[in-house]
Amino acid sequence: MPLQFAMLRPWMVTCFRQLTRMSLVFFAVLATMHPCLGQDNGATAPTANSVVATVNADPITEKTLANETLRRYGKEVMDSMVNRFLILQACQQQGIEVSKQEIKAEIERQASKFRLDLSSYLQLLQNERNISANEYSNTIVWPMLALRRLVSDQIEVTEEEFNKAYLARFGEAVKCRMIMMADRTEAESVRQQAIADPSRFEELAKEFSNDQSSASIGGLIPPIRRFTGEPKFEDAVFALQDNQVSELLPLGDQWMILQAVRRLPAASPAPQAIPAIKAQIHDQIRDEKVRIAASNLFKQLQQQAKVTKIYGDETLMKQHPGVAALINEQALPIHQVAEEAVRRHGADVLEGEINRKLLVQALRQEGKQVTSDDLSAETKRAAMNYGFLKPDGTADLEAWVQSVTSDGQTTQDVYIRDAVWPSVALRVLVEDQVNLSQEELQQGFEAAYGPKAEVLAIVLADQRTAQKVWQMARGNPTEAFFGSLAEQYSIEPSSASNSGMVPPIRRFGGQPAIEKEAFSLKPGELSGIVATGDKYIILRCLGFTEPVVQDPSVVQSELTRDLSERKLTKLMGEKFDQLKNSAEVENYFAASLESSSTIE
Repeated sequence: MPLQFAMLRPWMVTCFRQLTRMSLVFFAVLATMHPCLGQDNGATAPTANSVVATVNADPITEKTLANETLRRYGKEVMDSMVNRFLILQACQQQGIEVSKQEIKAEIERQASKFRLDLSSYLQLLQNERNISANEYSNTIVWPMLALRRLVSDQIEVTEEEFNKAYLARFGEAVKCRMIMMADRTEAESVRQQAIADPSRFEELAKEFSNDQSSASIGGLIPPIRRFTGEPKFEDAVFALQDNQVSELLPLGDQWMILQAVRRLPAASPAPQAIPAIKAQIHDQIRDEKVRIAASNLFKQLQQQAKVTKIYGDETLMKQHPGVAALINEQALPIHQVAEEAVRRHGADVLEGEINRKLLVQALRQEGKQVTSDDLSAETKRAAMNYGFLKPDGTADLEAWVQSVTSDGQTTQDVYIRDAVWPSVALRVLVEDQVNLSQEELQQGFEAAYGPKAEVLAIVLADQRTAQKVWQMARGNPTEAFFGSLAEQYSIEPSSASNSGMVPPIRRFGGQPAIEKEAFSLKPGELSGIVATGDKYIILRCLGFTEPVVQDPSVVQSELTRDLSERKLTKLMGEKFDQLKNSAEVENYFAASLESSSTIE
């Protein structure tokens, strides 16, 4: 199955970007083990033939895991190790060494920004980003500190820079309205109308502005401060008096008109907050300068270095067996790349290999196999499902494969192994169980083509409120009153915003209690309170739609295909769950992963 990766919650993404002000892509380039800190960076490195997991007593070896991890991440890890080595060489040439004590102090400083102690902060990293303490030290903090040292002579926060950053955050601001238009002549015409009657600017923004987010609120945009964007726009805004309209301001292929609403005085932070604010601003400026200087340094190091990337090039791999890359004539062994790849990605890859092993065992047990024709058919099916079609209506496989491999990391081989093969294996295991009964065909026909109940609905969160609303609806049995109750009480957004109107209810659509009640009503009738899950629903029947198709034989072929595919998908999921739940899996690799939340 496709590998699963932990996802950061949006607020964590913001926090960690603020933490370093260096892009995650940049960290990924640097993310390799720091040789000066030793090799213990995650799982204990076993021997090539050691067992990392067993699936129903069938072993998966370290060699298999290493090969599969290299297959997916070898080039990525090799590239990052090459770049990492270039940084290390630069540090050695300048006599720079980042100590463990410096790393620990930096992590403590970062933790303090979140008002966390060291242990809690490291646990947060583990839980939110699945990054161990040592990995964080070696792959994120060490490169950041090393780069700071390498470019330290270029990094100086001047008083002018600090003052500008302070004003950008706390200085005087101008609250504005904006109109954005594509045509200059039309924009000038609108501007003249605004100048003639500045009180109409809000109305004109709603009518003419292309910027939908601001147009809907009369052109209001966030207050503009100095040193936060394009100086010419800031100068134009700060030159305006209240209600005055600006000249036409070009922005890309658009024309912008601004109106100053009012001046906002500079903010005055509490005295006790000033030290922390100054430190934050200083860090922000420094980290941005580090990012720029480090980017330039990388370009310089890469231009000066002589690097030959061998892994992935079959010809070079034969000439240099066991070597992943040559960096300034120094060999980077492929086993080191494999070890690093396993440390960083082994847990996810092993989970995929365990799932693959379960499917292989099931196929063997049932005497079934996945053929190349099966894989080709599944790939074509995926291409067609996602709309990759040639003019003649057949699958455009070339375009589809280009799409799934466009991230630059997923190869066609990995796509087939991780996405296509597991899907085909499950399909082969259960496809002979897909037999549609006459009842299933009839229900499917009614769901797709039969009459639907048109209703108004009020969705409530608790039974007491539902009883109250139901009594009011019964006391005034009109459609208009029911709609007003929906607007006032319904917790379902569509129902509340549309006076109770919801999509028509079809039979056999997966909501049996609601369907039973809806189809038992006559037009104008009020339902009882329908309890479903943790919700309580009241319906008012408006009537019923006419069947789309009267004769099932007209759509028999299409209906059978759709129902068969739906049933097949359901059976595939159930089969995989059954294999997982009944398997005896021992994951020694997961048990060996370092879970400590302390820094050595």
